[in-house]
Amino acid sequence: MTSPADQPIAITAEAMQAHLQARLQPSFLEVLDESWQHEGHPGANGTGFGTHFRVRVSSPLFTGQRRVAQHRLVYDALRVFIDHGAHAIAIETF
Repeated sequence: MTSPADQPIAITAEAMQAHLQARLQPSFLEVLDESWQHEGHPGANGTGFGTHFRVRVSSPLFTGQRRVAQHRLVYDALRVFIDHGAHAIAIETF
């Protein structure tokens, strides 16, 4: 029997953006695939896509939360992508 974590997913900025939109109800959200800047680095897959991302996000869910808690919300929301090969996610919250 397979679990949802065993199913392949698209690791794209667009998929991450849609996932974060649903989970965090952000007032601002930008997801950038910066994988091409990391070619040859550990975790790169040789395609220039799908491994290194930058997330800039503001959400009402961050109100009253310390930065580490804000970042945890983002990481938790993106766990499925991390589990399927997203190697690095730089997070900017505000």
